[in-house]
This record gives sequence, structure tokens and C-alpha cells, in this order.
Amino acid sequence: MCGIAGFAGKQGNKEEILEKMMDVIKHRGPDSEGKYTTDDVAFGFRRLSIIDLESGSQPMFNEDGQIALIFNGEIYNSPELRERFQAKGHVFANRSDSETLIHGYEEYGEKLVHELRGMFGFAIWDNRKKRLFLARDFFGIKPVYYAVINGNLVFGSEIKSILEFPGYKKEVNMEALEQYLSFQYSALPETFFKGIYRLLPGHYLTWSNGELNTTQYFDPTLEPVSKDKQETLVKKLDEVLEDSVQKHMLADVEVGAFLSSGVDSSYIAAKYSGKKTFTVGFFDKDNQYNETHYAEECAKYLGLENYSHTITEDEYWGEMPKIMWHMDEPLADPAAIALYFVAREAAKHVKVVTSGEGADEFFGGYTIYREPLSLRWINWLPASWRRSMAHLAEKLPEGMKGRSYIIRASKTVQERFIGNANIFTAEERKKLLKEKTKAVTPQQLLAPQYKKMQQYDDTTKMQYIDLTNWLPGDILLKADKMSMAHSLELRVPFLDKEVFKTARSIRTNMKLKDKTTKFAFRRVAEKYLPEFTTNKKKLGFPVPIRVWLKEDTGYGKVKEAFTGAAANKFFHTEPILQLLDDHRNGVRDNSRKIWTIYTFLVWYKVFFEDVKSA
Repeated sequence: MCGIAGFAGKQGNKEEILEKMMDVIKHRGPDSEGKYTTDDVAFGFRRLSIIDLESGSQPMFNEDGQIALIFNGEIYNSPELRERFQAKGHVFANRSDSETLIHGYEEYGEKLVHELRGMFGFAIWDNRKKRLFLARDFFGIKPVYYAVINGNLVFGSEIKSILEFPGYKKEVNMEALEQYLSFQYSALPETFFKGIYRLLPGHYLTWSNGELNTTQYFDPTLEPVSKDKQETLVKKLDEVLEDSVQKHMLADVEVGAFLSSGVDSSYIAAKYSGKKTFTVGFFDKDNQYNETHYAEECAKYLGLENYSHTITEDEYWGEMPKIMWHMDEPLADPAAIALYFVAREAAKHVKVVTSGEGADEFFGGYTIYREPLSLRWINWLPASWRRSMAHLAEKLPEGMKGRSYIIRASKTVQERFIGNANIFTAEERKKLLKEKTKAVTPQQLLAPQYKKMQQYDDTTKMQYIDLTNWLPGDILLKADKMSMAHSLELRVPFLDKEVFKTARSIRTNMKLKDKTTKFAFRRVAEKYLPEFTTNKKKLGFPVPIRVWLKEDTGYGKVKEAFTGAAANKFFHTEPILQLLDDHRNGVRDNSRKIWTIYTFLVWYKVFFEDVKSA
């Protein structure tokens, strides 16, 4: 795992600029660095040594030095690719998985991406063609950002590298802010920094003669039509998951595992070849948010070591600026901070960890996916009747039993579901923001994706929305940034293209059965785990934000931010202060709305008010 940065173009002072771009992401690769510059290109690399510790440094070149590579990630089928390419006469200089990308490019060109199994963000410079090739993995595990600045294509593993390029002027992307208020993460191809874009998952980019083209090579569409009986499906899943976990053990250093109290990370811990597991919990007066004991019990059952850390309220608030600096963009998922601390603990012991991201999106793990099943008792009524009932229900007091159910039943899945987070409605966010933008509604933004899945059931549509938005925008963003903040490589065995081939065809009734989510996967996991783990409700790393916002420390910090200059610049402050006071006084739970606004304000202070944070 590493960090890459560079640019293609005729910009002068390449060495000096590249050095700055590399220095700011030193945390991604503290073991060594490498540079390559010509009149046409500058490649920078920060290395975290995992495979071929002695000779795997980058930039890396082909035999005649005309093709250069910098690469962040791991290619898990590199041994097979190496054998194939050697049989065709390619000569390898080292044992690293990186070199397979060079020879793969020589064989397949841009179609190389179809041959890969792994996580990656890489850049290849073809000196003969004077052409830059940038690629990002299938599901968006590894980040790649880019911008065109003064005729140069500038790129990096993190946005902060691009901010170092001369001529870029920092400006908040107001459309990104408006969408963020609904999604809780940066939901557009253009990031929070105007003019800087993310290369989308399953896409590659080419740059030649000043012309930029992006191509989608993979789309995680679902086709839940498998006719496999339960026993057959469970056997298939068992085999492909076993294979994926073993492939993800490829390393010349020790591999550890994150371990929450749930089934996903516990399954990987049961199947992987390491011995160390890592967990965090929180100090709170009712002990509702500290599940380290479940992880400890699971680790003991599996014969593994468990290292845990209990996060204090002061720690949580105190690390927020540093966390936002590492995140690059606002992310209002409180679990990101928990992930920061568990990564910090793990980095004391290992350089690589496994984690359970992706299982919920692949196998139907979120409780919200059951919503279409729960609404079937009323959906048989004509839509006009349901809308009339909802109109009456909206006049009832908030919190009244049945009110929300009737309102949700009046809407189509496309109207009510934008992903696992749905913070502010389009109307609410317009009222909060001072500046008017051209931002479309969340429903309009997601309409093309809903159209792709229109022939399938509502749960399948919801899964696809999460696979293409929530997973890369929230789950994988925080997984990468929070682990790399501590120079720790994080691997996600569920997010494997071979696993997806099986998962994409699973029928909905094999994902959701009665009140059980991830049904088929749980049947696999129960072979290896204690019952208290396989049947436990999903919590991940729960965070007591709703509690802390009512207490003096949390309330005071947020109120200070909500009455500050930045809040006044972007928001009408009276309604956001009302959200805070109503929450503290128990009128309603506004914790997620408050946290979304507060996170943005912390991020803005870090990146635009020059607060030293890292």
C-alpha cells in the first residue's frame, strides 16, 4: 500500500513541485520514496513495504525503460499473471505484484484492468505514445483524484497532493456541499474542491496531447435470478469466500484483522491466517456503546489475540481536525472516527489488516433493505389512496406510531431511498444554505442508476444504489483514509470480483428471510463462528454522538462552531442552532443533522482557515 502523485504536461520545476506533492502524503508510505521526471511527466511515489521488501520500489519500468508505473494497492492474482506473462517471454526484475501491471499493459493495453483481481489506483506513462493511463479498481477501494490545471493533468491518491500544485486556487464546491447535506458524504464526481475530480470506481482515464478521456470498464449491476437451492448457494459462497480470504493473505509482513462484534469481520478473522485482532469501544455512562467484550469473546473462541482501545469523549472531539485533514473531504459518518482509533491501535502491531467492508452491500445486510417487505401490507392499495393517507398522517405529531410507516408507503423506492444516509431533504437543505446552487435533488441525481435496475425488485434497486454510491462514498473512503493516516494497509476480502460474480445473482429471498439479513452469508459464517456472533444485530463500531451532543462538552463545541464565521458564511444560523437546542432538550433526535453540519465546519476550518492539524 502506497501513495502516488504526479502530473503530465509541460509544467516547469517538476522536481520541486513533485517533492511537495509527495511530502504531504508521506503518511501513506513512510518506508521509502521514488521519483521519475521527464519533459512530459512527473511521477512521485511513497512506499509502505508489504511485498518484496528489498526490491519492490517504484517508479517501476519495463525492460527498455519506456513504460513507467506508480501503483497503490495489491494485485491478488499476480502469481498467476506472472506465470502467464513469463510464458510469453516477459522478463521480471523482482517479485512485486506491481511489475505484473507493467507487463500486463504491454500485453493488453487499457484492457489490462479486466485481467486484475485486487484493489488498485495506478498510473502508467507510455513514453512512446506520450500517453498517461490512470485506473481505479472495480469497487473504489483505492482512491484516485485528478484535475486539469494550466494545461497539466495532475493526479494523486489524495486531494491534498493536488492542492500543492501551483496555479490551483482553492474554492468550495457549493453543489457538493448541498448534496452532502442529504447524503452525508461527497456524492458528486467533482469533489468539495472546485475543479478537482475523483476517478470513479471501475473507470480508467487517458491523457494525451492535452485530451482527457474517461472510460467505465466495470459496473456492479445486480441480476438476482440464481435458481440455486439454499444448500448449493451456501456451498458456492463458502468456496469463493475461502478463496478470496486466502488470496488476501498475500504479504511478506504480518497481517492482522479488525474485529467488531458483528458477523462480517468475525468471519474473516475466523478464516484468515493471522493471529492478532483489533477492536475499539467508547466510554459512556450506560455502557451501551462499548462492545469490546463481544469481540474479546469471539477472539477467544477463535484462538486469536485481541487488542482493544476504549475511546474517551475528549479523544473523540480532540482528534476531529486531524481526522478531517486526513479525510480530504467532509464525511459525517461518526464511525469514521472510530475507524481512525482502531487503525491507530492496529498500526502499533502490524502493517496490514483485513476488514469486513462490502458484505452488507453484496449480501443484503442493512436492515433498511427489509423496508420493501414491511411495506407490502399496505402497498396493495392504489397509489392515490396511499398518498391521501400520507397527507393526513403528515398532520399527526412526529413520533406518533404508524405515522412514518404510512408516509413511507406513499412513496416509491426511488422517492424515499437515496442510500443508508438520508439526512436533509432537498427542501430542508435549500432553507439552510445561504447560497443558491443548481444542485439537483438526490432523486434526480440517482435516477440513471435506478433506471438500470428498473426490472428488479425494490431491495435489489436499493443494493445497487448503495454499491455505486454509499460504498465508495462513505464506507471505502473512511476505510482507506483512516487506515492510511496511520500507514496501515487495509484489505477487504468481501470486495473481490470473484465473490461478486456469485453475490450479484443471489435471489432476494436468499438475502432476506423472515427478520434475518444476509441470510445465505450467515449460513456460511455459522460453520466457523459462535452463535452469539452470527445472529447478532449489525452495529459495527457504534458511536454515542446523540448522547454527547446533549452534554456540556459536545454541546459547547458544536454551538461555538454554529455561531462562528464559517457557519455564518454558508448557513442561516438560526435554524441550525434550533436543531442543536431541540436535540439537547429532547424535542427530537437531530444528532445526524447536527453532526453533518458540524463535520463540514471542522473540515472548512482545516482546509480554508489554515488551522494546523497534521
